Amino acid sequence: MYGSILSKFTPDSLPFNLELLPKPAYLVGGAVRDALLERNPDDLNFKLDLDFILPSEAVNVARKMAKYHQAGFVLLDEQRQIARVVFPDATVDIAQQEGDSVEADLHRRDFTINAIAYNIHTQEIIDPLEGSADLEKGILRMISPANLEDDPLRLMRVYRQAAQLGFSIESETHSTIRGLAYHLEKVAAERIRVEL
Repeated sequence: MYGSILSKFTPDSLPFNLELLPKPAYLVGGAVRDALLERNPDDLNFKLDLDFILPSEAVNVARKMAKYHQAGFVLLDEQRQIARVVFPDATVDIAQQEGDSVEADLHRRDFTINAIAYNIHTQEIIDPLEGSADLEKGILRMISPANLEDDPLRLMRVYRQAAQLGFSIESETHSTIRGLAYHLEKVAAERIRVEL
């Protein structure tokens, strides 16, 4: 299953010079998931959307990347060190890892299929929550109820992702979401509208 991802993220296929990313740098989230599922952004009519986590200096790296390529730069969250570099055909989000390791960061995410990291320099896959097994089964499984409660928009995101991917929602995850649904009152209407 991992062979497909190695061909997707070569230096020639990235919208930026790979030397601008320090070592280690981990690609995470939807781009890794979609590569493992062999979904092609060109076929799906959306821009390439890459999310990286770095152990440190995330915003500074994003600024240097934007300056080097004369691309757009957006500071998304100064406190949590998250920034976006906007290219004509791609967006690249660069965030500081949460916790003291990439594995700790992955444990804070929403669903196992979105908690797979790919070291862009060494081509190593990090999958501590066995998200690739859930990809093969076509299942959306939460990492923990607390992670869903931390960002209640994830309670809606599960249904969008299930519909987009043709996946089923694991039964414990489904019952947990129903039990936490009242937390959606805390989410800004704009964020809910985007998800819908």
